[in-house]
Amino acid sequence: MPAADTVFLGGPVATMDPAGSFTDAVAVREGRIVALGHAETTALVSGRTEVVELRGRLLLPGLQDAHVHPLYGGLQRIRCDLTDSASEAECLHRVAEYAAANPRVEWILGGGWEMGLFAGGCPSSTALDEVTGDRPALLINEDQHGAWVNSAALRRAGVHRDTPDPPGGRVERDHHGRPTGTLHETAVDLVSRHVPPTPDSEYLRALSEGQRHLHERGVTAWHDAILGSYLGYPDPLDYYRQLDGRHLLTGRVTGSLWWNRTRGLEQVPELTHRSRTAVGNRFGTRSVKIMLDGVCENFTAAMLRPYLHGHGHGIAYVPQPDLDEAVRVLDAAGFGVHFHAVGDLAVRQALDAVEAARNANGPSANRHQIAHLQVVDPADLPRFAELGVVANIQAEWAHNDTAMLELTAPYLGRERYDQQYPFRTLLDSGALLAAGSDWPVSEAAPMRAVHTAVNRTEPGDDRCPLLPEQSLELADALAATTIGSARAHYLEGHTGSVERGKCADLTLLDRNPFEVPPNEIGETGVDLTMVGGQVVHSSGR
Repeated sequence: MPAADTVFLGGPVATMDPAGSFTDAVAVREGRIVALGHAETTALVSGRTEVVELRGRLLLPGLQDAHVHPLYGGLQRIRCDLTDSASEAECLHRVAEYAAANPRVEWILGGGWEMGLFAGGCPSSTALDEVTGDRPALLINEDQHGAWVNSAALRRAGVHRDTPDPPGGRVERDHHGRPTGTLHETAVDLVSRHVPPTPDSEYLRALSEGQRHLHERGVTAWHDAILGSYLGYPDPLDYYRQLDGRHLLTGRVTGSLWWNRTRGLEQVPELTHRSRTAVGNRFGTRSVKIMLDGVCENFTAAMLRPYLHGHGHGIAYVPQPDLDEAVRVLDAAGFGVHFHAVGDLAVRQALDAVEAARNANGPSANRHQIAHLQVVDPADLPRFAELGVVANIQAEWAHNDTAMLELTAPYLGRERYDQQYPFRTLLDSGALLAAGSDWPVSEAAPMRAVHTAVNRTEPGDDRCPLLPEQSLELADALAATTIGSARAHYLEGHTGSVERGKCADLTLLDRNPFEVPPNEIGETGVDLTMVGGQVVHSSGR
């Protein structure tokens, strides 16, 4: 047998095969895994073979992000990046630094600020005015469901006291009705549509940066959860095509075409055409994204019962009859539907729509999935396995932070607080778990998310765990981040596990998380990321 190009020796290797087995060595040739185990692997070593000694570091299938927005995340990284700011003052300091360093930029754009840093979750235009002056500023928040704008941006957009809230959105106002600087959901469009066009070169740079950042975190494949225009962002599809056409797309990418909820079934032929033409060397799509609600922190997640203290039921974006018909037609056309559903009403709407499609069309191989799943009514938990719906979890959200304790829990009440992020119950009921970061909503850091799934706290956080009975075992959390995500997006035939004949998509961690205390899992780094036998990230260790 010909010699291997690369071999990994000395174990451990978590294969994530159906038996959950481990081995101690892997051989790679021409982009594929050709041997497992010390005896088979060492027999393929020649003078030209690169030998990687594992030295106790865990090798596993390439990590996969089942719900992410690399173009948005990349833009945030190359613009005014407020990610991980610890206070309102730090946010303002970063904006001031960016403004000073970029005096010729017409609009100050960026984001990543966390609602919990501001009183009531709503920053003010007055504070932003002090560091931006007369230049308009539009800063998208961490969860991508709102924006912080200054007075210059409001003036430029003509948003004032008499401007009505748009359908599906809200302008934060003072007691006189004047806008205060925070825009929720579709209200962001009131300002974002006035931002001058961004050059294609900047978007390509952003997507390339997003890809580089994902590889750095061990990600070899991902699902872009919005292929369409959203909150002023462009459609990433053409930028993926350009990178793929130039052989610069180094990850394996699937994506969900955006469902325009202001339109109807007439868009299905367009989506079908887009899906057929969105096929490349490492890119393709077989699903459609439908956003059903917002988020709990601003009371736009759709709830079966109203929020406490008079904040209503949230916003259900798509009426059930319209949703049922859309999902039926998409399912019949061969699409999986990727639902955004945070509140228990939205989750039920999605499940009801899939059930209606199954009843109308019969069983299908379409992999419908529901992402986010913050609050799930107990009666709906077994329906995921019954209907074959993937539970697409964002594990890093499942902890007690300021946003949870101050902006969410007081308005959910104890009963619904106890129904949040029910990972263990979903897994025990037979549901397939896939794992995504939703970056830039949260960090593109799979091992931090694995830590939170296991501990129900963030790394380094000594607050009480969020419902620790819903924690996952480490092996289950890693499975969701590898083979589970691969299955969710039709990639399991080639990736997701370390097996002979599969693509050599591999991630080498800097330690073995099975050998460290659970509260140290989140400190795990990535030493090497390989896609198709090619190293796309290396720490040099």
